[in-house]
Amino acid sequence: MELHTGHHLIIQFLGMGVNMDTIYLTWLVALLVIIVTVSATRSRALVPSGLQNAVEMIIEALLAQFKETLGPKWQQVVSVLLTFFLFILFSNELGLLPSPHLLASPTNDLNTTLGLALVSTFMVHYVALKNQGVKKHVKHYFEPFVPFVLMNILEEFTKPLTLAFRLFGNILAGEILLEVLYKLVPAGVPIVWLIFSLFIGLIQAFIFTILVTSYLADSLESD
Repeated sequence: MELHTGHHLIIQFLGMGVNMDTIYLTWLVALLVIIVTVSATRSRALVPSGLQNAVEMIIEALLAQFKETLGPKWQQVVSVLLTFFLFILFSNELGLLPSPHLLASPTNDLNTTLGLALVSTFMVHYVALKNQGVKKHVKHYFEPFVPFVLMNILEEFTKPLTLAFRLFGNILAGEILLEVLYKLVPAGVPIVWLIFSLFIGLIQAFIFTILVTSYLADSLESD
């Protein structure tokens, strides 16, 4: 299966087009996340090194951010947020691996990023209902004044859209430019852009996770 950025292997299922390459690569990312996390946490040393050290540095930085943003109830959602971050990080970087059109980032497919955004939106409302109850959750749409209700409802629709399109656009654009550079300048410049893209993949995973964290912070408030 030969993959090119922005093109997908599509099959028809129940009258709908399904991007099979995205599904295969999503499974691959999930497998990689499991392998890396298990390898990093198995037989943990008192003084970490190598993979364990790298994973612990990232996790500790994220946990500190979660605690500061979410407050005392941060443990209710921390496992989901860490899963978001690791899945998006590995997805972003997968398409940057040197391969003869065999690998691509699942996050360069809008279906993936929109799915992640919708799951995060569902989680935000579920956590809000769990911690605040139906009455308070509905009431916040009418704050600070009743006429703001339409604006507040519209915001709930725009949040997942901005999450999805921001991640999708950044990853797709980066991979397209990298593919063009490999054809125009086979050596030198593509390597520099590849290193930059690796950093961008990390930043985009962090931004998505922190934005979802900020949305959850309001949902966890029960007073």
